[in-house]
Amino acid sequence: MKQSRTIGNKKPKLQPRRKWQTGEYSRHAEFRFVLPQPFLILCRLTDTSPEEIIRDFINNLSCGSWQRDGRDEAKQHLFSYFIAHGYGDGHYSETDIRSMFQELDTLGSLFPVGGRIKLIDLYTKWRNRHLDHFFKKWFFRIRRKVR
Repeated sequence: MKQSRTIGNKKPKLQPRRKWQTGEYSRHAEFRFVLPQPFLILCRLTDTSPEEIIRDFINNLSCGSWQRDGRDEAKQHLFSYFIAHGYGDGHYSETDIRSMFQELDTLGSLFPVGGRIKLIDLYTKWRNRHLDHFFKKWFFRIRRKVR
């Protein structure tokens, strides 16, 4: 079996799962940006790292299965935030966007907590297939073409 090697600090490049997951839509991304001083002050005052807040924001907005307990109210606020900013309103109605979030939240809630590794692997494969279906369902609903 051929092994991939890394030279120095370089890691092997991971192939995208979906053909559109490249460039600005790459799943494995690193961002560098300036954090506003008021945000940093709030983080420090609350002993919460900026990374933790950003990670929580992403996990809650994506309705994943990670740390779901007690986050329903926060997720509802994030859904409203997403809609209030007009994300996607050029393609979908507010009802459509809320339906997307509801579907993703249901998908995240199905994670087999406490399940054996075989069950978790089966769930992961099923979830990935379902996410492919979910993307195609919503993306092609408005007759777009993948770039």
